[in-house]
Amino acid sequence: MTCNLLLVDDHSLIRAGVRALVLDIPGYAVIGEASDGSQLLEMVEQLSPDIVLLDISMKETSGLDALQRLKRARPQSKVLILSMHTDPALIMQALESGAHGYLLKDTTGTELEHALDALRNNERYLSPAIAHTVINQALTRNQKNQAQTDSHNLTARQLEILRLIVRGKSTREIANGLGLSIKTVETHRSQIMKRLQIYDVAGLVLFAVREQIISLDD
Repeated sequence: MTCNLLLVDDHSLIRAGVRALVLDIPGYAVIGEASDGSQLLEMVEQLSPDIVLLDISMKETSGLDALQRLKRARPQSKVLILSMHTDPALIMQALESGAHGYLLKDTTGTELEHALDALRNNERYLSPAIAHTVINQALTRNQKNQAQTDSHNLTARQLEILRLIVRGKSTREIANGLGLSIKTVETHRSQIMKRLQIYDVAGLVLFAVREQIISLDD
């Protein structure tokens, strides 16, 4: 089944470039384009897109304002921010406003496909280039005590594995580092996701930094 996309950017060349990339990705189709936030709401109502690719900086209406309106008007549409901005505060604001992913405009077709697939599967996506930025910003803003994580019923071992997961360690690397079998680590990983009701790495990253499970010294 085709996943329908709506492109929102006030630069026609950017829209043309993204459309060209999407043409090479099986299972996706661009069903409309908008150049500002007001057009976005009208077209969302008319076309009911599955995913909206939204620029965060537009002349008439800011992407963040458009995002908030979109979430109220059609919460079932996933939103992938497509931006050149790497400011951590802006990225966090977009995620907290309801964006499901954040992708830099210098992305490749392969990374765009990964991002679209993630959102299509009800997961989140962050460009690898900004993941560390998001972690640092969340840690700076978040002063919660790590003891709060007790309410999530994670064991000490699960917290240890969670820290390694969000730091980008593979299952094999975690197993070798902790002296565990790969199957044991996979079991812990599955239990962590089930208890937290988070089933993708980007979501675990956001959870871990929000609850201050990780620190820059980990």
